Parts: sequence; C-alpha cells; structure tokens
Amino acid sequence: MIPSWAKDATAGSRMINARVETAAEKPAFQDALSRRRCLVPADGFYEWNRFGRDRQPYCFEGEGRKPFAFAGLWDRWQMPGGIALETFTILTTTPNSLLSDVRDRMPVILPPENYDLWLNPQLRNVERIQPLLKPYDANQMRRYAVSTRINNVGNDDRQCSEPVTVSPAKQYEMF
Repeated sequence: MIPSWAKDATAGSRMINARVETAAEKPAFQDALSRRRCLVPADGFYEWNRFGRDRQPYCFEGEGRKPFAFAGLWDRWQMPGGIALETFTILTTTPNSLLSDVRDRMPVILPPENYDLWLNPQLRNVERIQPLLKPYDANQMRRYAVSTRINNVGNDDRQCSEPVTVSPAKQYEMF
C-alpha cells in the first residue's frame, strides 16, 4: 500500500502487510483502518518453510476449496501528473495451528458473516472491529506441499499449485 502522503511509490514496497497488533498506531495504516477497509478475494495463499538453504512451499486454502477474503486496507496516492493510484495491504495476525510450524504470521481471513461489518463505512471505531482480526479457524482450512516450481516467477502453470509429496526425510528436517 502506498499511503496518500508518501513522497514516492517506493514506500509501498515496505507496506505489503500490516500487523494487526500495530496497525491502529502506525501512521501508514491508522486512518485506513478506521476509514478505508477492503476485502481481498483469494482461493489460496502460499507460505514457505525454510530448512537450511532449502525452502518448501505450501498452499493454504479454505476447506472445500471455497474462495475467501483477506482483511485489507486501501489508500489513494497521487502519481506525478495527478493520476490516482489505489493500492492495498493485507492485515496479518498470529498463525493458527495449521500454519504455526511453517510461519509466524498469517493473513487475516474474514468469515463471510463479517464482511458487512468490516466494510461498513460508518463504522470508524477501530475497537469494534478489532475482534475480527484474529487467526482463522484451522479446521476450516487445509494445506499441502506444492512444487518448488512456484519459486520462479517465470513458471505460471497448473504444476505450480498441484500437491506434491515431500519425502519423510525432508519433512523431518523441516520440523
């Protein structure tokens, strides 16, 4: 997310995620949290488990492969020449039990019944939405190892997201 007050677009590269624990205090996210919340639709996300020099990617998705939405914040930045650029960031929280052995953070996934509250433009009280910003129920998700082909942006095909088997020896080294 590039905050409206940023001098240039490079500020956005440091704001790809916002921690729920500090978003209400950080100048880059504070106003957006109370006034410019959004939903970021997804059907999965990837995290990498590191072991030594190797990294094993995993796909995390909703149970039954149902699409879901991340809690996001957005802002509008004026590019030189006056063109408006709208950008967003995804809120992150502590991981649930499905992610905790892979990563120390996870995106905030909002259940559909909370979408209207999250998007309500009249709701400016951050304390009222704070309870929504928690780890998603691990029982409503699944994970599986995927090919390391996903580590190369030049690879853009189905093989990148298909499940793979990780050898038991490699799994032992990771955990």
